[in-house]
Amino acid sequence: MDLLAILRIAMRALARNKMRSVLTMLGIIVGVGAVIAMLGVGQGARQTMQEQIQAMGSNLLFVGAGTVTRSGMHMGWGSTKSLTYTDMLAILRECPAAHAVAPGSSSSGQVVFGHDNWATRLNGTEPQYFDIRSWSFVEGSSFTQNDVEMSANVAVIGETVRKNLFGATDPVGQTIRINNLPFRVTGVLSPKGTSAAMGDDQDDIILVPLTTLQKKITGQPWLRWIMVSAVSRQGSYAAQQQITSLLRDRHRIREGDDADFFVRNLADMADVADEASRVMTLLLASIASVSLIVGGIGIMNIMLVSVTERTREIGLRMAIGATEGNVQQQFLIEAVVLSLMGGITGIIFGLGASYVITQALGWPVLISPLVIAIAVVFSMAVGVFFGFYPARKAAQMDPIEALRYE
Repeated sequence: MDLLAILRIAMRALARNKMRSVLTMLGIIVGVGAVIAMLGVGQGARQTMQEQIQAMGSNLLFVGAGTVTRSGMHMGWGSTKSLTYTDMLAILRECPAAHAVAPGSSSSGQVVFGHDNWATRLNGTEPQYFDIRSWSFVEGSSFTQNDVEMSANVAVIGETVRKNLFGATDPVGQTIRINNLPFRVTGVLSPKGTSAAMGDDQDDIILVPLTTLQKKITGQPWLRWIMVSAVSRQGSYAAQQQITSLLRDRHRIREGDDADFFVRNLADMADVADEASRVMTLLLASIASVSLIVGGIGIMNIMLVSVTERTREIGLRMAIGATEGNVQQQFLIEAVVLSLMGGITGIIFGLGASYVITQALGWPVLISPLVIAIAVVFSMAVGVFFGFYPARKAAQMDPIEALRYE
């Protein structure tokens, strides 16, 4: 008997009990749909996390001033004063894995424009910072190195600051007041959104020349941080080791003593985030897969009922020459068709559920063709696995006893 004939017989057998077949497929439909939707949510979250980390900069390392203990109290990061501009120059000069370096210091301040004001974060840095962070401009441009040398009162603002101070007004060329000092706005940064590392708003920021911040706002000649762009992602690990070794040597920190700085590698953060997302995706898929197992048990149960109902039919087929292999193949094909139809319907259900999740909750959902292919193969595997026992039971019937069955 050819495969096409077996398929026709299987479809007729399933069509005789339409409602029972639909209810049997329901477990597979829900299982496959849930797996696709959950994998889509997990993959979407993973991609969003990676995009947020990549948006922070290219092969980025963050060198920060460390902590200091005063009167038995551990102060916060940035409390040491040992990170200097010459350290930044030494990193650029002596660390081959470092491609570009930007110094920086931080503060906060009240910014005023017209009748509006906004409290925000102030960063002092140099023009190469924007290239290291891969941060483009929607309006205007960066301040220049000459502005840094002249300690000019110029500023670049983030999107959050622009919205809260300027609204629909073009900010480029306008004068704002930062801690009662006038600054001319030279550019507006493109939005980056929430930081994946810290969870803060990256667009709620104003950047000014480093020397301007140090001389006119904070009065602090040391650096709070240094941004380093490595030659590549793999090179970032070499850069991290080189920077750590160099700064320990420059700061005369003995072996075994705590460093007065720290070096954070964004590649490590990306790997941790990727691993966490992968574990969460697998957890969600595993929970959803329980529905597939339940659906498979339902298929086995219905196929056993079908074998009992069709005992005389099995005996008749064997009597006219059907082998055990023919009978086993027939029932196995019926189970596979049942699970495959449920799987295909489940894919449609999963895609629809993903769309609803995106529209209703705003969660990013990413469904790859590979996930759909795996769902189809897995649904077929469920049919084979749970259909084998009923098919084997049908094939091992005694033809004479089957013909006598009432």
